[in-house]
Amino acid sequence: MTIESPTLNTEAPRGPLAGIRVIELGGIGPAPFCAMVLGDLGAEIIRIDRPAEAGRGPARPILHRNRRSMTVDLKQPAGTEIIKHLVRGADVILEGYRPGVTERLGLGPDDLLAVNPRLVYGRMTGWGQDGPMAQEPGHDINYISLTGALHAIGPADGDPVVPLNLIGDFGGGGMLLAVGVLSAALSARATGRGQVVDAAMTDGSALLLSMMYGFLAGGTWQDQRESNMLDGAAPYYRAYRCSDGRHLSVGPVEPQFYASLLRVLGLTDDPDFAGQNDRSRWPAMKEKLAAVFATRTRDAWAKEFEGQEACVAPVLSLLEAAQHPHNAVRNTYLTHDDGLVEPAPAPRFSDTPTAVPSPSPVVGQHTDEILAESGFDSERIAALRAGSTVA
Repeated sequence: MTIESPTLNTEAPRGPLAGIRVIELGGIGPAPFCAMVLGDLGAEIIRIDRPAEAGRGPARPILHRNRRSMTVDLKQPAGTEIIKHLVRGADVILEGYRPGVTERLGLGPDDLLAVNPRLVYGRMTGWGQDGPMAQEPGHDINYISLTGALHAIGPADGDPVVPLNLIGDFGGGGMLLAVGVLSAALSARATGRGQVVDAAMTDGSALLLSMMYGFLAGGTWQDQRESNMLDGAAPYYRAYRCSDGRHLSVGPVEPQFYASLLRVLGLTDDPDFAGQNDRSRWPAMKEKLAAVFATRTRDAWAKEFEGQEACVAPVLSLLEAAQHPHNAVRNTYLTHDDGLVEPAPAPRFSDTPTAVPSPSPVVGQHTDEILAESGFDSERIAALRAGSTVA
C-alpha cells in the first residue's frame, strides 16, 4: 500500500511559526533536527554551508527539508559580514560547534547581539558551554552515558543497549533546543531583548530521566538494568518473540488492561498471574507469556488483540510503520513518488496547519537568491564568488 501525501494548499498558512526567520550555521545531528522542526512549523530556515560543498545533494535528505541553502566561507571577513547582514533581519541563529568556535570567527553572541539586540542565539553542544568536559569531543552515546540514561537500558545480565541516538541527539538535544529558542523568542517579543540558549545533550538527557529520578527518590526504582516496571523487568511491560521471529509489545500497566491481556490469552485463572505486581511471580509469568506468544505469528496475535483494550501492538520495522493503517489514515508518514518515506510534521494545529515539507535543497542552491533579497547587487555577488567567499 502506498500512502499518498496530502495535497499542499499553497494558500493556507504555513504553520504557527510563519514569519520567523532562522539562520542555521551548518552542522550535523541535533541542531539540524531543531531547524527541521522549526521549519516544519513554518519558520523560514536559511542554512549556511561551506563553499567547498556547493552543488552537492543533501547528505541527510529529511533532516535538511524546509530550508533554503547558501554557502558562505565563515573564515573570511567578508563571510562574517554576510552573516551579520543576514542576522539583522533574523529572529534566531542556531549553531552546533564546540564552545568558542563562533567567538573566534567573530560570530559569537556578543558580536551578533550587538547587530540585533532581539536575536535569540541557540547553541547546541554535547557537554554544554562550560564545565571541565566542555571542550572534549563526543557523541550521543557518550553524553547519555554521563547522565545514567545508557546505564538504565538493557538486560540485567548483559550490556547496556544503545537506544539509537534518540535520547541525546534528538530528544535531549535538538528538541530541547527548539523549546529553548521558542521560549527565548517569546521573551524577546515581550521584552525586546534577545539572549543565548545553552542547550547541552547532557542536560537534556538528564531532564528526560525526570520520572526515573523521581521513582529513585521515592524508593520505587532500583538503579540496575531490567529491575523495574518500565525497563523490561515486568512481564506485562516488555516485548515478546512470536513464532515468525517478529515481536509484540505488551504494556497493560493498568489492572483493567492487564485483565484483558489475561482474558485474550486464556490465563485469567492461572494462579501465577493473580498478583500483577507480585515480583516473586514475575519470572514464572515471563516464561509462560513467552511460551504462549511463541505459538503464533506476530500478525496473527496483533489481529487477535485488535479492539481488546489490552495494550498490545506489533513491533513494526521502519518501512512497515509507514504502511500501518492507523499511520496511513493520519498521514503520520509521507511517501513520495520517488519512494522516499519521511515522517510528517508534528504536532498538528487547528488554526495554522503546517504544509507538506519542501524537499532538501542542493547545497548552495539559493545563495544568489538570498544575497539579492538581502540587498547585494550583482557586482557585489560576483565579487564574493570570485573571492570564494560564496559558491
